[in-house]
Amino acid sequence: MSIVGVAGGTGKLGRAIVDGINAAGKFEVVVLARQADDAKSREIGARIVVVDYSNPEAIASVLEQNSIGTVISALSSQSPAEQELNLIKGADKSPVTKRYIPSIWGIQCTQEAASYFPPTAAKLDFLQAMEATSLEWTAVLNGYFLDYYGAPAVKTYLPPLALFIDLQSKFAAIPASGDVPVVFTHTFDIGKFVAALLTKDKWEKESYIIGDKVTLNEFVRIAESVTGTKFTVKHDPIEKLQTGQITELPSHPSFYPFFPKEILQGMFSALGIMFEKGFFNLTPSHTLNEEFHDIKPLTVAELISKVYGA
Repeated sequence: MSIVGVAGGTGKLGRAIVDGINAAGKFEVVVLARQADDAKSREIGARIVVVDYSNPEAIASVLEQNSIGTVISALSSQSPAEQELNLIKGADKSPVTKRYIPSIWGIQCTQEAASYFPPTAAKLDFLQAMEATSLEWTAVLNGYFLDYYGAPAVKTYLPPLALFIDLQSKFAAIPASGDVPVVFTHTFDIGKFVAALLTKDKWEKESYIIGDKVTLNEFVRIAESVTGTKFTVKHDPIEKLQTGQITELPSHPSFYPFFPKEILQGMFSALGIMFEKGFFNLTPSHTLNEEFHDIKPLTVAELISKVYGA
């Protein structure tokens, strides 16, 4: 059985990917982490392999010693970019490692996207680094994580963080028109599709997953239909978003102790502009959904029904 190493596999998206690969049962999965944790290893059902992200040569040695043929990176965007770049170098140096999925997970990375959302610039560096390797690789593009709207009612390893629509409070602050389609995908579905992707003989440079695609206005209408209750809906014009400001949702103040208001508003206003400009309206010519049609991803309506127990 081929061995897959998931960097960042102890939590959030990486944990969901580990779950997906384990459930499929076609590959052995190990977690690449900075330190060993036997209790966590038992909890997630995967062996933890310790790596030093500062040393590409040491990474290559660990990958070779553990016969890791494929590396999947789910390193956080808060992690130093050097960790991902060194992991790419290490995988390329390893004689047994042939495939790599970089930590992109979202939308196409372009200079325009980076101008609105600076973390995208690091992802552009990751893609450039991949091009310089001999590895077969693919960037998985899945839109925005649907999980953020469902926790804790819908199982996820991500924290709840309402973006524009606060289901618990029945309150929405729609950026600009709210009429541009957005792709939303649950992380557990990403895990299932990634497990299926591993079985493919050949990878394209981009692999698309479409969990569901709705406009923000449609999202609100679905929620109102499920609950039988009208939401309080505000609209933030694009001019307001361009100043780094958004209408505060009722749940936002609870995040300010660890996610200061100015930073949250700046990040969310940038995402609002990107939603309106269509960055999250993925329109590929081919998707993994079409290849693996037995995987039925969670829809926005299904998530909302679970949130409200409908």
